[in-house]
Amino acid sequence: MAFAITLTAAQAAHASPSSSDLTKQINAASSQLEVIVESYNAMNISLKATEDEQKTLAASLAPAKAALATASAQVDTIAATSYQQGRIGPMTALLDADQTSLIDRMSFLDLIQRSNQRDITTYTETTQTYGERQAALKTTQAKQAAQVQELAARRTKIESDIKKLKAMRTTAYGSPTQAGHAYTGTIPNISGSAGVAVRYAYNAVGSPYQFGASGPKEYDCSGLTMAAWAAAGKSLPHNAAAQWGVVAHISRSDLLAGDLVFYNNLAHVGIYVGNNQIIDAPREGEPVDVRSINRGMPIYGYGRVK
Repeated sequence: MAFAITLTAAQAAHASPSSSDLTKQINAASSQLEVIVESYNAMNISLKATEDEQKTLAASLAPAKAALATASAQVDTIAATSYQQGRIGPMTALLDADQTSLIDRMSFLDLIQRSNQRDITTYTETTQTYGERQAALKTTQAKQAAQVQELAARRTKIESDIKKLKAMRTTAYGSPTQAGHAYTGTIPNISGSAGVAVRYAYNAVGSPYQFGASGPKEYDCSGLTMAAWAAAGKSLPHNAAAQWGVVAHISRSDLLAGDLVFYNNLAHVGIYVGNNQIIDAPREGEPVDVRSINRGMPIYGYGRVK
């Protein structure tokens, strides 16, 4: 997804710092940037899955190779035996047999034939399995390399956009203060794991926003909710859309402290703390804080961590 801040610092210099148009452009750029940050987080999740897949495939190659060696040895033995017997193989054994032992010999030869066929079939299947895993590993390695490269490119682009956004904010409002003030009010006494998550969120108030961060000093939106619930022993992915995919979906009337509130078509998420308030890591230049649940973004839905 492409993203560019069209208003440069030079252009902003000609605008009044109190210009409503400039403020609107900054807010629009910030919202667009958050969408890109969450897509960056989603790619990080995809990369981790690819890395896990690669490890699994690599680990499976050793036993597959050992099985292939065993099957190859068995087939080699069959081939060598057939060569040594030449034209006087099973048929000669039958012709040389006397009538009393003929049935026994036929049964024995049939058993050998079936055993050989099993070995040959095993060799064929093992060879195919090993080859498929080798090919899959090579494909996965190439996929991982491409993802790493794309991730690096996205990070560079985001950092460039953040630099432009900071220049716009400085022009409009003066030098920004990244960190805010710690929460000094009373933290609600909530029982259970939700209480642990909510307390963590309150303690994170004042922390600066940083894309891709999940604490303990900086956060982006899904990084904050992930860290808060990790403190309560629950695992969430570092991406708002992915978090939506693993929570139980509930109605607004069912909201309890600790539930997650999703915004802006799953580009943003915050943690509900009661009294129609959330705590979230909003966007570049704004610290983690307590806000109204109606924070100016369209609400997508509500979720409860399982």
